[in-house]
Formats: sequence, C-alpha cells, structure tokens
Amino acid sequence: MRSKRKRPEREERQLKEARKIEEGVFENRTLMRLQKLFTKGIISKLDFVIGTGKEADVYLADAGEKMRGQFVIVKIFRVETSYFRKREDYIIGDPRFRGVRISLANLVNEWCKKEYANLKIAEAAGVHAPRPYLFNGNIIAMSFIEDNGAPAPRLKDCALEDPKKVLRAILSDIKKLYKEGMVHADISEYNILMKEGMPYLIDFGQAVLLEHPRAAEFLERDVNNIIEYFSRRYGLDANSDLELGEIVKGKKDL
Repeated sequence: MRSKRKRPEREERQLKEARKIEEGVFENRTLMRLQKLFTKGIISKLDFVIGTGKEADVYLADAGEKMRGQFVIVKIFRVETSYFRKREDYIIGDPRFRGVRISLANLVNEWCKKEYANLKIAEAAGVHAPRPYLFNGNIIAMSFIEDNGAPAPRLKDCALEDPKKVLRAILSDIKKLYKEGMVHADISEYNILMKEGMPYLIDFGQAVLLEHPRAAEFLERDVNNIIEYFSRRYGLDANSDLELGEIVKGKKDL
C-alpha cells in the first residue's frame, strides 16, 4: 500500500524536475544547447535539479568522458523569465554589454556568457569557486562543489567550528578577485558553499569589472554584508573600513 505521507518540498521539486527531463519538457533551443554538452563529452546524463532560483535552475549531471570526477553542474537560465530586467544595475556600465541588443533572449544569453567569463577570472585569480567548463546560449557547465559526496551546503546552513578562519578566507578571495579586476557584487551567506571547512564563492553572474561605475559601492556592500553576518551569527568583531582598505591596497582607486 502506497504511503500517504506528504513528500518534503525538496523531494517534490526533484521529482518534478526528473519528470521534466524524462518527458523532454525543455524548449527546443535549450535542448539543442544541452546536446552540445553531450557531444563535447562534458556530461553523459542530466540527473535532477539541486537548486532553483529566480533566474536559473541548477542540475546535477553525470560527467562525460572528457571530465574528471563523477558529476558536473549544469546551470540553465530561464529564457522566459522577466527577472533579468531587474539586473540592470549590473549590466548598465559593464563594458562587456556595450553593443548588445537588449532583447530578453539576448540578455539571458549574455548574462550566461558573463557568468562564464567571471568564473574564468575567478579561476585565474586562484579564488575558491566552481571551475567553468563550457557555456552555450543560456546554459553553463561547471565543476561540482561537493562535501562528502553530497552537494556542499550553503554557509547559512552550517555551524562553523572556526568562523574566524572562514571569514579570513572569504575576505582573502574578495581581495584576489579585486586584484584581478573584478567585484563579486553579491556576497552573502546564501552565495557561499562550504566544502571541507573551506568557503567557495558561487553565483558570479552579477560580478562586475572595476570599470563599472558602481564597482566601489558593490565592493563595500560585499565586505559589509559578510562581516555583518559573521558578527551577527558568531559574534566576531571585524572593522569593515579596515578590511576594505586591505582589499584595495596596492590597486588603483576605483
């Protein structure tokens, strides 16, 4: 007899996304773009959703023949969403968007391309972040950040043994990004994963280059946000102004 126990919301969502994959309920352009990940040997099977947001769904996929490791993350941006219209603060002023026709489809594709490029900058800077593999239209494939075989938890869901060490690591990565000419622009306990005690920054779509007119504002907000979180959650005492000064030291003013 089938149990009448109501499934948890996360389980229901994963089942729904599994059915979507099985039934092929992706629009044609997305299906064609997914096919490139198969033919390039990036993935061999799309499994199920492990995260959803206002702009994209994040899937776990079995790694293809050219990949190391067992799994790959596939992030699929929703072409139909109007959420990207609210992202103008991160687009207007970014030199990489000059000359782009701002139709919704183009905007989504350029946003995906921008996240891939930002992840490449993070990789070059030696920042703890997903390694980008490939992007195609509204799809980006990247490395899977796991902790003991499962998706790494977000910072907000962890009880840290050494919060001071984790805060220092986050601020260090913010500094590395800055020295490489970029500001994440959305640092929070929601956009950091914890793997074996080490924080990994994620969600780089909104990250901006230092040429962006609001880069200084976004950097200050990032530093304030993460210091305020560690102060509230763990009682750590850190000076935002001093930390900001250390980050920009040795780099030209914004």
